[in-house]
Amino acid sequence: MPLQDHLPALNREFVAHFGEMGSRWGINRTVGQIYALLYLSPEPLCADQIAETLEFSRSNVSMGLKELQAWRLVRLRHFAGDRREFFEAPADVWEIFRVLAEERRRREIEPTLSMLRTALLDTPKTEAERHAQQRMREMHDLIDRLMTWFDDVQKLAPETALQLMGMGATVTRVLELKDRLTGKGAARTDKNAA
Repeated sequence: MPLQDHLPALNREFVAHFGEMGSRWGINRTVGQIYALLYLSPEPLCADQIAETLEFSRSNVSMGLKELQAWRLVRLRHFAGDRREFFEAPADVWEIFRVLAEERRRREIEPTLSMLRTALLDTPKTEAERHAQQRMREMHDLIDRLMTWFDDVQKLAPETALQLMGMGATVTRVLELKDRLTGKGAARTDKNAA
């Protein structure tokens, strides 16, 4: 049976989109589609159900589920009287975002911060190294500040974090006004124009 016979049109569109977006997010198309199917499913699915619905081989589904488990984006479930393993995506969108952000941080940002910290401990021997180290310090400080902010946001209740996100444009206008009043905005604009 083709995919369109297994899923409603809206679900098909979502699953196909996640498959296409997967490569942009660093996962393959199969993994993206498996996740999208599990995210939309009202009940946990076993690997055979996923393989049949998406018309994937059982081995591709198994590998995809292992990758999603490594990312902590799916949970394993067992049901009494059934020896199969079932999988489900977390229901809370905020939890999904939090897990994705934590995993990306662990896999991508922490190694970069570690490398930058090590580089900043070196004593530069030439002007080129001093310049490079200063640029690295700027990058380190920005990433470190963003991670501190992220940690603070993680401590907020989801409702409060969503309120904070909704305040984005208002906060931006207040900060721009502050920069104009203190003259810092003009200095930044002049520096960028140079």
